[in-house]
Amino acid sequence: MNFLSQDLVWWITVIDLPALGGLFWMNWRGRRESAEEISHLRDLTDTRHSQLREALLAFKLEVAKTYASQGDMKDLETRLTAHLLRIESKLDATALKAESLRIS
Repeated sequence: MNFLSQDLVWWITVIDLPALGGLFWMNWRGRRESAEEISHLRDLTDTRHSQLREALLAFKLEVAKTYASQGDMKDLETRLTAHLLRIESKLDATALKAESLRIS
């Protein structure tokens, strides 16, 4: 029994403790690297978020500068409506002439 216990103690001391120490070190290092990578990704995400926000604001400003105002659109709508009404009246007159020719 004494031989078995000495062999077991030797096994634990020489093999198990260094193996467990190595596993503990690998686990600790992996967690530290993961935390650093998460921090880096968070910083990168924040930077990209602010860049996208600035780009969107610049695009909105460009749209506001180059697109037509509501007043211009209302003026265009009034002109189109008047023109369509003139076309409609001409079509009505043509239809009435065609109807009178067909009756005669």
